[in-house]
Amino acid sequence: MMGRKGKKDEGERILDVDASMQGTLTFREAVNLRINGRFEGSLNMKGNLMIGEHATVNADISGETVVIAGKVNGNINAVKELKLIAPGCVVGDIRTPLLSVAEGAVFEGNCSMLSRSKHDTASRQNVLTPEELAKYLEVDAALILEWANSGKLPGMKDGNSWRFDRLKVDEWVATEKIK
Repeated sequence: MMGRKGKKDEGERILDVDASMQGTLTFREAVNLRINGRFEGSLNMKGNLMIGEHATVNADISGETVVIAGKVNGNINAVKELKLIAPGCVVGDIRTPLLSVAEGAVFEGNCSMLSRSKHDTASRQNVLTPEELAKYLEVDAALILEWANSGKLPGMKDGNSWRFDRLKVDEWVATEKIK
């Protein structure tokens, strides 16, 4: 199947807007949207949004990955990341877990850095219970508790149970002699 620009459609949806538009745009499925003209209203989308260098957008934006090289006046909620590249200008509040502002770009507003779900999941995977740590180190769980209670093994008390940061344990293993 051929796309509008003559490219073969392999599941990737690309929409390149170089016009003046007004209203509410909502994309429930992932799309790569590039705005090069003027847009006013609100924009809610999944996928990637690129505001081109010559674009002027007066809208609140909600999307996954947002890259801005043009002018945006409105609040932005980027679920994954927001990149502001020169000569981009944003006047409004930003909510994103990952923000990159290049030299020459302008940001006027407030920024809230949200935690990313992938990062949160990775953090949780790096916190181990005594049983998980015992499997990880290939030792008995009773030995893990003995080391933790004696202060030999770095860990955190969570109520009545122990939790261990895998990275700190790896450092401990590298510097200590386990017998």
